[in-house]
Amino acid sequence: MMRTKRKDAGIAVLFLCSLLFSLAGPALSAGEAAVVVVAPMEGVVGVSLENYLDEAFAFAAKEKATILVISIDTPGGLVTSMRGMSQKILAAPLPVAVWVGPPGARAASAGAFLVLAAHVAAMAPGTNIGAAHPVTASGQDVPDKEMSRKITNDLAAQIRSLAEERGRNAKVAADMVLESVSLTAREALDRGVIDTIAPDLPSLVKWMDGRKVKVGASQVTLDLKRYEIRRFEMSPRLRALHFISRPDVAYMMLTLGILAIVFEVLTPGGFVMGTSGAVLALIGAYGLRMLPFNWAGVILLVAGILVLVLDLVVGGVGILSLFGLASLAVGSLVIFRAPGGELLNVSVGFMAGMVVTLGIFFLFAAGAVWRSTRKKVASGKEGMVLNEGVVVEDLSPGGFVNCHGEIWRAVSDDGYPIPKGTPVLVVRAEGLTLRVRARETESLDLKGEGRQ
Repeated sequence: MMRTKRKDAGIAVLFLCSLLFSLAGPALSAGEAAVVVVAPMEGVVGVSLENYLDEAFAFAAKEKATILVISIDTPGGLVTSMRGMSQKILAAPLPVAVWVGPPGARAASAGAFLVLAAHVAAMAPGTNIGAAHPVTASGQDVPDKEMSRKITNDLAAQIRSLAEERGRNAKVAADMVLESVSLTAREALDRGVIDTIAPDLPSLVKWMDGRKVKVGASQVTLDLKRYEIRRFEMSPRLRALHFISRPDVAYMMLTLGILAIVFEVLTPGGFVMGTSGAVLALIGAYGLRMLPFNWAGVILLVAGILVLVLDLVVGGVGILSLFGLASLAVGSLVIFRAPGGELLNVSVGFMAGMVVTLGIFFLFAAGAVWRSTRKKVASGKEGMVLNEGVVVEDLSPGGFVNCHGEIWRAVSDDGYPIPKGTPVLVVRAEGLTLRVRARETESLDLKGEGRQ
């Protein structure tokens, strides 16, 4: 009897355990697969990438991600955006890993700060990091030595602070700013700038499994034995903003837009040039709003284009075009030289190409205008001067002549009668009346002297 009761109790316990496991099984299975959100960042560090980072954090929170991995490939960018993104990474509610990849990528200038701000810093083989010395948008050193020293020391202190916070080599990190040091992946690992070298994302996730990172005031152990990668791509809106906020694109659109508007004003008609110019100028202006620009540069650009066009209108034989090109070149060099753009590298070659192309076009156009002023007029009443005709009705002194296949009212220029059928030469045109002379007197002065 006792044996039967024990048997029944054992069966009941087994039943309850199986029921509990069947109910808890799906939840445990779902919880074991850690969510790894991957956000690829390419291009210039600017406002659009800063907004993209905000959206990536929001997506990671929605997906209850264990870690956010940022794969980065950047030539640098804005100091203001770099500072904002570094602060967001430092204050992130979850671990953030920044991986310089894929192979061939770089984390130059502002990108180096983002790598050092991450909880986990990694690079792929064949990548590089560093060269974070502050320069102007034209790629040159800051001209004011005292200002250059202040900016450099400020950025060096910031990158040292990031390295110390994450337990990395602060001296080498500072050398990236002070000495423009650039390191390969192996050099960065050997000098304690990064934590690991990973050829791809699965290798990085495998390396991070079991690692402890400091998130805020807490130590978090990464459990990534089972994981699921979810990519978060940049939205089309941010992609468009990221494209037009590139300095070279914003510069090109603004320049072409202003040029098209000026041509529309000079030759009003179908509104195609004016409409397209307004759209290009607005897009370029919005791109400038996303960048630290200098109003003096914008004014010089507009003035240069206006002077170039004015040279065509007044026939300045290219002299005004030279001044216009000088204004355009100076405006191009200073347009992005503003506070906040110390790490923004602009393609000087692209701007030089734009200036040279516009210069060649306007110089050729001005030359064509100048040559056209030296040609004999071939149309209108001015084109009738020195043309030959035949008297079809006696000029005494008025009558009619046949010139260019047309019958014109004509007057004898010297007042002497000219009989019908006499070849004549047009001296000048007065309204619809031609003043002519007989062909036998064409060797005489055509200014109104009488017959000899």
